[in-house]
Amino acid sequence: MSPVRLGIRENLAQFSLLVVVNAFVGAMVGMERTILPPIAEHEFHLAAKTAVLSFIVVFGITKALTNYLAGRLSDRFGRKHVLVAGWLVAAPVPFLLMWAPTWNWVLCANALLGVSQGLTWSTTVIMKIDLAGSKNRGLAMGLNEFAGYFAVAGSALATGFVAAHYGLRPEPFYLGVGFVAVGLVLSALAVRETKHHVGVESKQHGELPPDGMLTQREVFWRTTLSDKNLSSVTQAGLVNNLNDGMAWGLFPLFFAAARIHLEEIGVLAAIYPATWGIAQLFTGAWSDRVGRKWLIATGMWVQAVGIVVVILSGGFWGFAVGAALLGIGTAMVYPTLLAAIGDVAHPSWRASSVGVYRLWRDLGYAIGALLAGIAADAIGLSGAMWIVAALTLASGLVVAVRMRETVRRGTAVSTSTESKLVLSDARGA
Repeated sequence: MSPVRLGIRENLAQFSLLVVVNAFVGAMVGMERTILPPIAEHEFHLAAKTAVLSFIVVFGITKALTNYLAGRLSDRFGRKHVLVAGWLVAAPVPFLLMWAPTWNWVLCANALLGVSQGLTWSTTVIMKIDLAGSKNRGLAMGLNEFAGYFAVAGSALATGFVAAHYGLRPEPFYLGVGFVAVGLVLSALAVRETKHHVGVESKQHGELPPDGMLTQREVFWRTTLSDKNLSSVTQAGLVNNLNDGMAWGLFPLFFAAARIHLEEIGVLAAIYPATWGIAQLFTGAWSDRVGRKWLIATGMWVQAVGIVVVILSGGFWGFAVGAALLGIGTAMVYPTLLAAIGDVAHPSWRASSVGVYRLWRDLGYAIGALLAGIAADAIGLSGAMWIVAALTLASGLVVAVRMRETVRRGTAVSTSTESKLVLSDARGA
């Protein structure tokens, strides 16, 4: 057996395979982004925006809770087992969406999709962090999120095209059957366990002292509130997905109200995640060089500007510019947040910290959908979008004021050093 080595280049075959697997994970979400809000209105005759966006609420809650469990399960049972389990949970989803006789069946499908995404996406993130080590953590997350969200865009574009030519159901969801089949086969037969890489990294950075070992409760509160870096990252992740939940649910309805055709709505729905996905190829690696803090803060502000541009525009090209700005801002933030968690958390509790972060981040979907739906019913689509833009701007200000840089002189801060700082903060709290 060859010795375990850390680094993207040293583990290129497995790392590349995990990038491909995460593309299929993202494609499963993308198949809903163009067509599910129109299905809610045209086939199930849901008028209230809160009801239309209920599928995102269900998806967000189940994905968030599963994210938290995925970190703990991957530590206990191994990463690969959790990944394969996630694909098995996803298997019924395309069929439920194809043939759902009532909206409650769609909600059931999205509950399963949320569980699947929490298991599969969380695990591919953890596995790539395991393989990459500390040197190129931002690049690793950039590649992971590029694959996932570029696939979201491609799937959204493809399902919009199919729906425009063949109808809203069942044809667009045939793609989902293929996504599940390929993702499951690759995960079960080709992906290898990465948990042993954690032991190698822990030895390189030094184990935590006995009084420094963290319980799950300590990791939860450290990531959520008490540590300034981790909690700043967590709130930014929550607000980022809050505005993504709004975009997922309201943008197709906002575009349709402006008399944009379904196929063009598919293009617009793809521009945002495509820009997001491609730009992450650069922003993740860039954060390794210039640091995390200001990329995160500026990215949140760029997202807010993108939402405002969409609100103020009246046609396809204005919407496209706003969607692209939202994608660029999200690309600045998304891989950088994950890399910052990796900078601060010691390898011995990093997977659990990632799980807590992703719990709160993906609750943003549910919070965003509820907030956007209630506000849209009360004050209209534009009013709801203005509220979300303001929250996104405020989140960037929190990062600017509260967070300190986690990368120094182009090199990730040693996790052992950062852990000691975290523990010192905890004792003084």
